[in-house]
Amino acid sequence: MKKLICSLLFLTALLQTKPSFGQDFTTVFEKSNGTSTATYQETILFYKKLAAHYPEIAIDSIGETDSGFPLHLVTLNPDKTFDFEILRKNKVILLINNGIHPGEPDGIDATMLLFRDLVQKKIRLPKHVVLATIPVYNIGGSLNRNTSSRVNQNGPSEYGFRGNARNYDLNRDFIKSDSKNAKSFAQIFHRTKPDVFIDNHVSNGADYQYTLTHLFTQHNKLGGELGDYLHRHFMPTLEQKLSDKQWDITPYVNVFNKVPENGFSQFMDWPRYSTGYTTLWNTIGMMVETHMLKPYKQRVEGTYVLMETMIHLMEKEFDTIKQLRQKQWQNLKNAKTYPVDWKIDTSKSSTLKFKGYEGTLETSDITGMDRLKYHRNKPFVKDVKYQDFMVQTAEVNIPEAYIIPKGWWNVIDLLRLNQVEMRTFEKDTSIQVESYRIDTFNTRKEPFEGHYQHYNTKIVARTKMQPFKKGDYYIPTNQNAIRYLLETLEPQAPDSFFNWNFFDAILQQKEGFSPYVWEDLAYDYLNKNESLKQNFEKKKKSDPDFAGNWYAQLDWIYKQSPFYETEHLQYPVYRVAKD
Repeated sequence: MKKLICSLLFLTALLQTKPSFGQDFTTVFEKSNGTSTATYQETILFYKKLAAHYPEIAIDSIGETDSGFPLHLVTLNPDKTFDFEILRKNKVILLINNGIHPGEPDGIDATMLLFRDLVQKKIRLPKHVVLATIPVYNIGGSLNRNTSSRVNQNGPSEYGFRGNARNYDLNRDFIKSDSKNAKSFAQIFHRTKPDVFIDNHVSNGADYQYTLTHLFTQHNKLGGELGDYLHRHFMPTLEQKLSDKQWDITPYVNVFNKVPENGFSQFMDWPRYSTGYTTLWNTIGMMVETHMLKPYKQRVEGTYVLMETMIHLMEKEFDTIKQLRQKQWQNLKNAKTYPVDWKIDTSKSSTLKFKGYEGTLETSDITGMDRLKYHRNKPFVKDVKYQDFMVQTAEVNIPEAYIIPKGWWNVIDLLRLNQVEMRTFEKDTSIQVESYRIDTFNTRKEPFEGHYQHYNTKIVARTKMQPFKKGDYYIPTNQNAIRYLLETLEPQAPDSFFNWNFFDAILQQKEGFSPYVWEDLAYDYLNKNESLKQNFEKKKKSDPDFAGNWYAQLDWIYKQSPFYETEHLQYPVYRVAKD
């Protein structure tokens, strides 16, 4: 413990002290001939050194992380100005996120090389593209270095750990924002408002010939002309440009312990993931997944070439990207409905010319049962079915606004963090609203990233006059945060705040009855309500289990009576319908 405290104190002093920089910009990766990755300290000092020497680069610290250290944002602009409000008027912005899983550090080293080579003019500086990067997102995981936690991975010699300082997988945290990291990421994201986003990773899955795979945000879910542009032009153009450079790339191979040639589907990046979150803001998102079994040097070089190629593609397409994103926002604001859930469209698929290795099932020397074995001496190129189309399974009418009582400050805080526009009522008032009651839902039996997440949520809606208090929040949907609002506040959306347990207090009944007391009251209540009594008798006749359960009968009557609390299962977010 004493050693750990001393190390942290030294790190703090190191980061707070402005060092005397020299001229050597050789990275740890290069000095090790591609076998080692820079530590967190080495990475930040490298960018500070670049920023001190080259006015085209600026470095800022923004927000906190669970590790106790701030996130950093490094920006590269050839014009040497760094006000994003000004920059986005006539440029496009690329935000690169590195080290979300520090055991997958390829992007950390590749981006250091990229920024250096751009300012040293070893590669062409773009005129219309501003680069921004989070050098190391998961600082706690980066500080937790080891040599063994990535058993499937071929290098580097030492690396960080997937979990952050509180053992969260940060690539599941973008909506629920349990970590300080996620809250600080939101600050950076809304400061930069990127047009394109890259999150650098290393894959965990099948064996194949590619070093590079990509996981673009799902084009149907991105939607509209922007989604079509991504699927039909932007993605295939990037693929072709990389192929021309002898860096073939394929979609992320979404299989587990199976051979890819049997076909696979596109990974659905819900808003809990980085590229799913960025989709909520009409940003073209891309997760880079280098192949774990390729040498580390090769993986870093591939990541470098991919990002360089992306920059030049954005430079060429900058005007189209800006126009389509703006049009997407306008179309959303004019839309009447919005899809909140999706599944694979089995009626459509694409065909990949897939470069793989033959895989066979052989007898395991350990279990005596079948195990999968790939044969790298048997490469192939085969047509493989790729299911990359999704179809919506649920949609909602887009309301004029949502209303949230001020008591739900945990939700309000996240909306405010994500720059959602809202106002408060200046006095008590009553408004006709659409009200949801939670009907049914399932809950995971195992913990998932600090939660027992709900799914398959169904609601019952009704219209009613609802009183609200001074200070309650009125949130119009006619704003740039429209998608964020719809996918977090509609409880049936997979990554809604309801499904992430923000409203679990409404699921527990707070008041009840003592059977011996309620017996007499229930008898009187039934006799005073003839239609209810008839329904009660009908239910006993049609439902044998109900007829044989005295407590269920008393509970049924209780829940039809005015004694039953209205707050139970009442979803506390209300919708104001459009005229």
